[in-house]
Amino acid sequence: MKRKTEDLSKEEIIVILDTLYTALSSIQGRDAIKLFLRDLLTPSERIMLGRRIIIARLLMAGETYGRIQERMGVGRTTVGRVQHWLDDQFPGFEKAIAGIEKEYGRRAEKKLYATSALHRLKKQYPLYYLLLPSQKITTKPIYPARKSKTK
Repeated sequence: MKRKTEDLSKEEIIVILDTLYTALSSIQGRDAIKLFLRDLLTPSERIMLGRRIIIARLLMAGETYGRIQERMGVGRTTVGRVQHWLDDQFPGFEKAIAGIEKEYGRRAEKKLYATSALHRLKKQYPLYYLLLPSQKITTKPIYPARKSKTK
């Protein structure tokens, strides 16, 4: 028999939420969390939660409601609901977004490290590059195209 949230007692809600939070906090690693959420939520619920996080990230970055609606294909109510959660001064979203930004920064650093020999050298010898100014990269070709001599 299905029970509505309104029909649950305060104690039952506390026990249920404590079980959820304990289960989530006991999981370590991205892959384990991915498997847990895959088993716990439907595909549309996972997508809905992910979109809310992206909307919160865009709002915190200063994007307008209109641009977020256009970019994400969501209604004004959804953006407003996420903005309301951010305005409630609950640090959950802010901490999650800060963690996401940190992880994305790490991924970008890793990608840059893997593709750029100069970046690897700067990481290996930071004082050398700190003391000596780096050369600016020019967009001019090394060998400029020759001017054709037409008469």
